Amino acid sequence: MVYVLLADDFEETEAIEPVDIMRRAGIEVKTVSVMDGRMVSGAHGINVEADIMLEDADADGMEMLVLPGGMGHLHLDASNGVHALINEALVRGGYIAAICAAPSILGKKQLLSGKRATCFPGFEKYCYGAEITGEKCVADGRIITGRGPGAAAEFGFAIVSALKGADAAQALRADMQYDD
Repeated sequence: MVYVLLADDFEETEAIEPVDIMRRAGIEVKTVSVMDGRMVSGAHGINVEADIMLEDADADGMEMLVLPGGMGHLHLDASNGVHALINEALVRGGYIAAICAAPSILGKKQLLSGKRATCFPGFEKYCYGAEITGEKCVADGRIITGRGPGAAAEFGFAIVSALKGADAAQALRADMQYDD
């Protein structure tokens, strides 16, 4: 199971495009509201009804936790429940993927120290100990980071590659017309 965390002011592209890519790859994905209700408002006025609430996210069987960026990262970072899921993912050997401003959450927890990573320009200072590459998407061990909205597809394919293998990701890229 992959949980994609949604909080008000999340960057819609960074959540929805990877969810679409993962579901096309046959990965079981649930969107998770960290707000008071299942309806979450994106940064550009697109409302999304999450599949489940944060308290219903079960760490058993969680393969990956995905943190979209945008200003919603502030709500994610302020949530004890989100930090508990991050900790559970680490303990259980799961993956954590964060894009845009959200890698800063991992950086503040010292999870990027000694790792290659990327983030939205200006958030590098919160990615303590990381080697910031500036690439669209970086996978280093069990952590995947993406730079911003324009990297959402690459981020989604990196997630598929981690969970289903590089061949599955490449086949899906071709199927979805991402390859020239």
